[in-house]
Amino acid sequence: MDACKWNGDATFLIPLGTYMIYGANFIGPCKGSLIVKIQGVIKASTNPKIFCKDSWISFEHLNNLEIEGGGTLDGQGDSLQRNPQCATRPYTIGLSSIQDAIVHDIHAINSKMFHFDVYNCNNVTLSHVNIIAPSDSPNTDGIHISLSSNIRVFDFNIDTEDDCISIFAGSQNVNISGGTCGPGHGLSIGSLGNKPNEVVKDVHVKNCTLIATQNGMRIKSWASSNVGEATSISFEDIIMDKKSLVQIKDVTFNNIRGTSNSLVAMNFNCSSSLPCQKINLNDIKLITDNNAKPTIASCANAIGQATGIELPPSCLKPVLES
Repeated sequence: MDACKWNGDATFLIPLGTYMIYGANFIGPCKGSLIVKIQGVIKASTNPKIFCKDSWISFEHLNNLEIEGGGTLDGQGDSLQRNPQCATRPYTIGLSSIQDAIVHDIHAINSKMFHFDVYNCNNVTLSHVNIIAPSDSPNTDGIHISLSSNIRVFDFNIDTEDDCISIFAGSQNVNISGGTCGPGHGLSIGSLGNKPNEVVKDVHVKNCTLIATQNGMRIKSWASSNVGEATSISFEDIIMDKKSLVQIKDVTFNNIRGTSNSLVAMNFNCSSSLPCQKINLNDIKLITDNNAKPTIASCANAIGQATGIELPPSCLKPVLES
């Protein structure tokens, strides 16, 4: 690449327009700093003979890298759902062994795997990135971080099927702030313990909003004999919005009998913006396995009525007469 050979600051420009790129590998070291300015729309191949590899666009062994420009990277991941035979699926952008990098003002959509993969990097900042993937696209994490230090992610919007940001073993001093995450799985650390001595430390998440995420914030570990550690981790000033736009109404449970593994035998956890309406319970008799304690019902934003046997006693809000 001529830009890498330039003895000084170099800019690699992708201007306005739409382009098909089968794959690109930017491998250093370079003689000076490198700016990759993406202004247009870049589309990945839909041919599985071409895209079955680790990364679509990769940057390796570089110092002083900047990726920006306001453009869009379209991984065309729906083609993978139609052709699932790939043993290896490509990240949209892979950053490997990078020292000092800034990624900002980039849109990444519909990746075939992770949208951004940060591996073995130090001092990398990602800001003002917008990441979107369909709800039926598995393992499309927004930003995946592993074996990396001094990583900052802020002012982001990530809406994918999987983790918004996932932080894996060997990562430390990771700061995440001012972002919107969801729908999807949420913000995750791990899984840890799949291999010996896996450690994540000094992770701090602040001032983020999680919308309709499956797990919110979580630390995942394997039930194994491998020793590992997740330490010095904080979640601060987080807003979790679990509102659903699905209206549930006119549902009847009639003559339900048997045992429950949990004391909470009935759980109606409905949306505050669209409460469950017209829930009808008739002749419900649920006991615990050994009948040692009476079962209970739990209701949130659930409106309806119960008739006949009530075991557990109904917790539905009564229907208000008009």
